[in-house]
Amino acid sequence: MKRYTAISIRIPDAIVGHAEQLEALRSDIASENVSHAYLFHGPAHLGKMTVAMWFARELLRSGVSADAMENIDHQIERLTHPDLFVLDQLWMEEVCEDWNVIARTSNVPQGHREKSGAKTDVISIDDIRLLHDRLHEKGLSRYRCCVIRSVDRMLDNASNVLLKILEEPPPGLVFILTADSSASLLPTIVSRARVMSFQRVADRALLPLLSSAADDDRQFILALAQGAPGVVYSLKDDPDALRSHRLQQSAANAFWRSTSLSERLQYLEPILKRGKDADDFLLHLALALRQQSAAHPRAPRALMELLRGFETNAHRQILSQRFAMQSLDS
Repeated sequence: MKRYTAISIRIPDAIVGHAEQLEALRSDIASENVSHAYLFHGPAHLGKMTVAMWFARELLRSGVSADAMENIDHQIERLTHPDLFVLDQLWMEEVCEDWNVIARTSNVPQGHREKSGAKTDVISIDDIRLLHDRLHEKGLSRYRCCVIRSVDRMLDNASNVLLKILEEPPPGLVFILTADSSASLLPTIVSRARVMSFQRVADRALLPLLSSAADDDRQFILALAQGAPGVVYSLKDDPDALRSHRLQQSAANAFWRSTSLSERLQYLEPILKRGKDADDFLLHLALALRQQSAAHPRAPRALMELLRGFETNAHRQILSQRFAMQSLDS
């Protein structure tokens, strides 16, 4: 395994939104009623992982002196605390091969992924088995924390190994799992965790993050964020990303204005391949349609059928062609 250097992460003390969840987690610690497993689920970019790391920090601080907290915080920020295990970003061939980048979010051994030439963002049985070996080491703190982001990335055999750990967890170990949807997980895993649902954050709570942005940019970012603080953070200080979204917005509006099938198909080229560009353009198509749905009565249903089709292995080009034709008004 290549050697790599831990790089600091930052856990904000003031988390945007989710006051109810934060209060419940504080109460668990104060009442010494901490569950052996938590599952935070909700749409992407709401801050589930931020809350998970915050909760892990609060647990690792539990019962220690004020003087020791600074050192604990430093270890957590650099992912070097001996009782904190985090599985977030995964090593993937031709996608993320820089161990320094991976070390910003993960401290669980992943050398086996490089050896096998792993290419996909899925948590394998080997990933969980290696984590399992670490979890049974003797801890130094009152609690030991294992944070796994997007646990819905697990393959079935990996889920079964994790389930066995959840059924008989080592003393003092707390799992903090995140997922976009609990429905994609084994029901037995969900049943063994305290499930907390995360909702979209109101715009009024997000506005302070955009205090330095221009009025037009502020409204544009809020529309894109759809209540997700992570989207606001990613765009507010990235003019290139904001410019890219502006171009996609323009193309989406042009798609709905066009009455030419050939032109519409050209505008849909970004969605022919899976990936972030496709997801972003689909979002812009939906946002643009929301502004002018009365002029396109067939379009909402056609767009929903397109999105459902993309969740399957159906041919994306065929689905896109059908969508372009169905959404045209006669």
